[in-house]
Amino acid sequence: MNADKRVAFYTLGCKLNFSETSTIARNFVNEGFDRVEFEEKADVYVINTCSVTDNADKRFKSIVKSALKKNEEAFVIGVGCYAQLKPEELAAVDGVDLVLGATEKFNVTSYINDLTKNDIGEVHSCEIEEADSYVGAYSIGDRTRAFLKVQDGCDYKCTYCTIPLARGISRSDTVENVLKNAKEISERGIKEIVLTGVNIGDYGKGEFGNKKHEHTFLELVKELDNVEGIHRLRISSIEPNLLKDETIDFVSKSDTFVPHFHIPLQSGSDYLLKRMKRRYLTKTYTNRVSKIKEVMPNACIGVDVIVGFPGETDELFLETYNYLSEMNISYLHVFTYSERPNTEAVNMDGVVPKKVRAKRSKMLRGLSVKKRRAFYETQLGNTLTVLFESENKEGYIHGFTENYVKVKSPWNPELINTLHTVTLSKIDEDGIVRFDFVNKEVIA
Repeated sequence: MNADKRVAFYTLGCKLNFSETSTIARNFVNEGFDRVEFEEKADVYVINTCSVTDNADKRFKSIVKSALKKNEEAFVIGVGCYAQLKPEELAAVDGVDLVLGATEKFNVTSYINDLTKNDIGEVHSCEIEEADSYVGAYSIGDRTRAFLKVQDGCDYKCTYCTIPLARGISRSDTVENVLKNAKEISERGIKEIVLTGVNIGDYGKGEFGNKKHEHTFLELVKELDNVEGIHRLRISSIEPNLLKDETIDFVSKSDTFVPHFHIPLQSGSDYLLKRMKRRYLTKTYTNRVSKIKEVMPNACIGVDVIVGFPGETDELFLETYNYLSEMNISYLHVFTYSERPNTEAVNMDGVVPKKVRAKRSKMLRGLSVKKRRAFYETQLGNTLTVLFESENKEGYIHGFTENYVKVKSPWNPELINTLHTVTLSKIDEDGIVRFDFVNKEVIA
């Protein structure tokens, strides 16, 4: 029935979503569909949604319109976090035919009897309490690096966050399955794997369908370090209270795990961290950064921060700004607070006007540019390895060092998905680093 049928995918949100989209796409291919780019005409369009910010919700409608412009008879499916949180709202969007919640999205092909468009979007979603099983996922073919899902859900109750409502309780893949997936990725010639999840430092909880920790994140890291054929392993976002000294020490000695950490802060004010119900204060965060830099002076450290949270006065914002300015970090991911239904924060007093939120966000993004530039300057003259990407951007090929310095060189397709030893030489006018090859030999 699916011979010659074409399917295309669009992913909003995080690395975890990308890993799950790729897995869903493989299911379609196994059912006989031909996967094409989203910009092409397709019979089915699958949109994997996000609901971390208000903007992600709004983008969904425009993506549906874009799909229907290519084929007005296309069957349009919404999956992901927004689909779980607001299924009826999403199904009401003109042109949407099917909406699948947290437990149904990996079985999407079984919900397609034919591809006749529906007058009203059909919804299949569960109560989030029922989302307690685990489905592994990883991305391949979309990028030079692969995103490997090791954990899903979250038991934290941060007052601004809808993720526990969208993804359910914290649960983990088994060590055996993670290692199997990692081997499959390496056998496809992919050089770098990024570990991803909702709260990966909580790895081990729910590994065999129970609340106990059968394994720890450190144990998983040690097992992955032994998988043959993987050249780089990168840890994605990990909570500061769950990033232990032992893990940092192990990464510092590993030949496979790279010196790059992304650690959410959210606020440099202890008062606001308490209002957010984060599980640490700035002292813990400072200690994490100090420990990393002590054993890995060239490590790259990225930071998530929220601006405009209720109760954030000018003084408290400056407390965050000054804290980040003084910290030995490398870049920021800045999120402007947006009110999310069914969260504690939406009813808090001290609402920050949107114009003020925008101004503060701009200030922190400017600080991020300065921090990244300062970090890059410390790396000039260092000899590092670069994994080159696959895209031709205005006549240049780009790549990343193990410690996440972005580099560029005149386009050469022979460099795609190869590792080379280089010496960083200068920072270009666009803030990207130029380099000299130590030699032309391919490491891998």
